[in-house]
Amino acid sequence: MTPVLVFGIALLLSLLTRRRWNNGAIPAPAPAQPPTAPTPDGFDPGRYGLVPSAELDPGRAGPPLPLLRRKELEALADSCLAGGWRAAAAYVAAAGEDWDERWSRLDFLTRVAAERDAWLTEWRASGTEACAAATVYARLLVQRAWEARDSALAHRAPTGRSSDAEGPTGFKAGLAEANAAAREAAELDPRDPGPWVVLITTARGVPLSHRRFRALWQELTARAPHHVAGHWQAMQYWCGKWHGSDAQMLRFAEHAVRTAPPGSVLPGLYLQALTELEQRHGPLGLPAAGRLHELLPAVASALAAVPPRHDQLPLLRHLLAHFALVSRQPALALEQFRELGPWCGAHPWTSTPHPVRAFDHARAVAATHAAIG
Repeated sequence: MTPVLVFGIALLLSLLTRRRWNNGAIPAPAPAQPPTAPTPDGFDPGRYGLVPSAELDPGRAGPPLPLLRRKELEALADSCLAGGWRAAAAYVAAAGEDWDERWSRLDFLTRVAAERDAWLTEWRASGTEACAAATVYARLLVQRAWEARDSALAHRAPTGRSSDAEGPTGFKAGLAEANAAAREAAELDPRDPGPWVVLITTARGVPLSHRRFRALWQELTARAPHHVAGHWQAMQYWCGKWHGSDAQMLRFAEHAVRTAPPGSVLPGLYLQALTELEQRHGPLGLPAAGRLHELLPAVASALAAVPPRHDQLPLLRHLLAHFALVSRQPALALEQFRELGPWCGAHPWTSTPHPVRAFDHARAVAATHAAIG
């Protein structure tokens, strides 16, 4: 096996286990603990339609990709890193105008380019699928800018002064370069929302005023009104740690729940908003129980219509199970644990010292409380 192919496999595994799209995500602290009762001795998961505890697997959030799909992605990464770009162009073109799928493919190619980007330079020069190549380049610049920011924060001096990674080649300069690249990409194909997602991403670091951000948002939604990654990036802009507030972020996420088309994972944005609140404020920062009792079942209903093999679905089910327990909806949590099966390698369980133990206990609480209810 060539070194390039070895990297392709490693890259794929990284892609499959990713937690989020956003650059610069803060580490997740231990999640709020759901209401608990002592787990009965001899608790039998099978009695409640759950897999045996001995089969729990913390290595993944959900089932692996089918073998054929995995091999296709390995071959694509191998081809790119060996210096080719035609397979990348064909891979993006095959998504057509399924903008969420197209973005997912651009995301994969950005991860490949982050390791070695000579092939991307050649692709951009070729003029084939020009907007896609330019968008991957703009996304790569965003990634590098956030890496510069993280490096500066990690090496901040005791005086509070940061290193020169925040200087001309650092965060803001890098985002400005990415912003310019995304504008150029947008001119190459006025239909494609991808460059506008990049511009939405850079907006919180530039930063843009609310008025100018809304203008960008209108450009994106005119092309793809329910773009999942675009909504995630916009929610980050509106959250309290950037340029909005908890209330603005929640309103934005609740609107996504109400307006998402059938089969979309977009309603899961509300779960990610709850995670933001929990990370920054703990359980007391979550909405009132009545609001969660209204919205979490709506999210669950929406996720039930998502194709079972969607790669984001397991990550969202883990969050839904957790917040259903926190809000004392054990039957709703139990439904998610049944769907998840043995997979427990995701937040919130991986934010604890013992993910398997945390997952197993949570589903036992869900099962016993649902039975009592």
